[in-house]
Amino acid sequence: MTCGLCGSGITADEKFKHQKNGNVNRYVYYKCTRTRDQDCPCGFINEEDLVAQLQDLMDDLEIQTVPMREKITAEVQRFKKFEQMLLGTKTPIAVKDIDIRNYAKFILIEGSMYEKREFLRCLKTGIVLLSKKIFLK
Repeated sequence: MTCGLCGSGITADEKFKHQKNGNVNRYVYYKCTRTRDQDCPCGFINEEDLVAQLQDLMDDLEIQTVPMREKITAEVQRFKKFEQMLLGTKTPIAVKDIDIRNYAKFILIEGSMYEKREFLRCLKTGIVLLSKKIFLK
């Protein structure tokens, strides 16, 4: 992901807010690294908005299907083995056709930070951040 104004990269900035009642809230913002322009006015976007915008763009994204398909297949097989272990069955594991886009949406919503990064590495399409909005290159 790159900045739409100066072309620098985008980085995540994690913040924690401690409340008086003892709760701690975690916020993640994505912003320009400003490596090409120290005065870049690009702004930032919070993680929830970024994920929502990526979900809206999911049908237009080009995904490198081979790495994603291998990752999804391995994950489904792992789950099925766990299921067999719990149920005590020995049925063969068959992975049917998998919808990569729906799995990617699931990763964006429920995935760990590592899974989200792995997904973003599999994108062929470049993503540009400009004025708190993301666009495809």
